[in-house]
Amino acid sequence: QVQLTESGGGLVQAGGSLRLSCAVVPRPFFGTAMAWFRRPPGKDRELVSYIKTLGGTTYYKDSVTGRFTISKDATRGTVDLEMNNLSPEDTAVYYCAMRSRQSSFAYTDLEGYNYWGQGTQVTVSA
Repeated sequence: QVQLTESGGGLVQAGGSLRLSCAVVPRPFFGTAMAWFRRPPGKDRELVSYIKTLGGTTYYKDSVTGRFTISKDATRGTVDLEMNNLSPEDTAVYYCAMRSRQSSFAYTDLEGYNYWGQGTQVTVSA
C-alpha cells in the first residue's frame, strides 16, 4: 500500500522560501512519476511540477518556473519541492501525488495520478 505524507507547509512572507517534502512508503518506490499539485482558495487543483522516475525529466507550471525546484531522493524516500521568492498567488494547499503505473493520461493530467497525500497548507502574506 502506497502512502504519501507531505510536510513543510506554513506561513511565510512574500519573497520568502519554503521546502515541502513528501515521504513515500514503501521506499524507494516512486512509480512512473511524482508530482506536486496545489489547490488555491476557491479554485481547482492544478499541477505545479512533476518529475519522471525514468530519466528524471521535470516539468513546471509557467508561473513557478525559475522559482520552484522538484527533486527526489531514493535513499530517503522523499520528493521535495523547493519554493523560492514566494508570492501571495502561491497560497494553496499543496498535494504530493504518485503516478504508479502507465496511463493513457498525460503526465500533466490530474487523472493520471492514483495516489495522493493529505495536503499541506502554504500561506504567503503580502
